[in-house]
Amino acid sequence: MDDLMTPLVQGDRRALSRAITLVESTRPDHRARAQALLAALPDRQALRIGLSGTPGVGKSTFIEAFGTRLTGQGLGVAVLAVDPSSTRSGGSILGDKTRMELLSRNPRAYIRPSPSSAHLGGVARRTREAIRLCEAAGFDVVLIETVGVGQSETLVAQMSDLFVLLLAPAGGDELQGVKRGIMEMADLILVNKADGDLLATARRTVADYAGALRLLRKRPQDPEGFPKALPVSATTGSGLDEAWDQMQELVQWRRDHGHFDRNRADQARDWFLAELRAGLLAQLDRPETRRRVEDLGRAVAAGDLPPGQAAGEVLDWLAGDRAQ
Repeated sequence: MDDLMTPLVQGDRRALSRAITLVESTRPDHRARAQALLAALPDRQALRIGLSGTPGVGKSTFIEAFGTRLTGQGLGVAVLAVDPSSTRSGGSILGDKTRMELLSRNPRAYIRPSPSSAHLGGVARRTREAIRLCEAAGFDVVLIETVGVGQSETLVAQMSDLFVLLLAPAGGDELQGVKRGIMEMADLILVNKADGDLLATARRTVADYAGALRLLRKRPQDPEGFPKALPVSATTGSGLDEAWDQMQELVQWRRDHGHFDRNRADQARDWFLAELRAGLLAQLDRPETRRRVEDLGRAVAAGDLPPGQAAGEVLDWLAGDRAQ
């Protein structure tokens, strides 16, 4: 591990990229090496900020402006940008790094695009591991940008300290489109593009969301006044400093009242359960298991076996196989 671990903890970008490539690999020997690396990482913490929003809202533009502001304060910023995957190559389609040109050249910033690889929830399969690697490399803030497909993206809230929902100025239809699921997860709603002709519309939209947030049930991890909605402009920089101040205020309150550490503990447990589920599903991908599933699937299709009984037989077979 030393050839990768030592430069990684010293903040070497190439070592960090190699480490993330390693944990994203599905080869058994790479998985074993990745687990050994993750187990040996130093216990460093960064502020984890999840960012979601509808397509076209300006997530990449916001991250570049916001990240540049943070690096200007001397902070190290890592961006994990999860892109939709190509169904043909499996790679990223949009290429977020090319849309954050200034930030990608910033010596205090690191941008890593990752394909979602059909993984649901708006994040990639190994986003949790990538976060830990960025923390070990010494970054102060890790921004996790989701795919941007909408309502299913609440998974990022389970791996971040703050969940920011970025929205565009719009009318009532937009407010209707953002359902309770993702609204209840948001710690901060930022209405982007609050400049020029859209400024008045953005302010009205902020008022609409502020009213909607007041109707939601009070969460124990929030101080008075949170979650809240604010106007920002990634183009002019308006509102970015206030948004950062609000994030710091919320995080400090959660630290002082024990919510921050409890959230990190919950994240670790969620990570364990996610790995457990993935491991169990991987058992179904073995050749002998696939053959048995296909045989039972044909019996179910022919009406010879109820689906529930067929599934039970597979599970019993897997349990017996493990017992041996």
